[in-house]
Amino acid sequence: MRILGIDPGLQTTGFGVVDVDGPALAYVASGTITTTHLARGDLPARLKVLFDGIAEVRERYRPDAASVEIVFVNTNPQSTLLLGQARGACVTALVACDLPVAEYTAVQMKRAIAGHGQAAKAQVQAMVQRLLKLPGVPGPDAADALGLAITHAHAGASIARLAQATTTARRTSGMYRAGRTY
Repeated sequence: MRILGIDPGLQTTGFGVVDVDGPALAYVASGTITTTHLARGDLPARLKVLFDGIAEVRERYRPDAASVEIVFVNTNPQSTLLLGQARGACVTALVACDLPVAEYTAVQMKRAIAGHGQAAKAQVQAMVQRLLKLPGVPGPDAADALGLAITHAHAGASIARLAQATTTARRTSGMYRAGRTY
């Protein structure tokens, strides 16, 4: 199984691709998509660069699944909204071709990679390097993306087994036409 991890950001979005064969992990690729060459006020152009970049990565590496970091709330609401839009562009690029997308918080990823949710960036980078047997330390955004892919490789199977073992009822209160909830 090939998993694509995405660490969304409006200026720099990290991506990482790993192959999973049972418990064995193999590094495929990683890198970043940047929008710093565009004007800060040109949000639509920046979102298009992210969308096109993720679509290109998806086309090049042909993952079977993707995992994306869930946006946290900053103290600055404007930053949170901008980050959410960047994340939306990334997720849309993934689901446009029916790729299944799992979502994990930064704390969940850090727990899965470093053993505790308060791990520093350097700790995540070092553990990703060790787990994937990389010759060097990946950049912080690429390391987070690889960490998300590794998290899904380990947790995704367990979550799928739990979903099969339990009946999950769809929420019906507050539902409207076409399944939208408000």
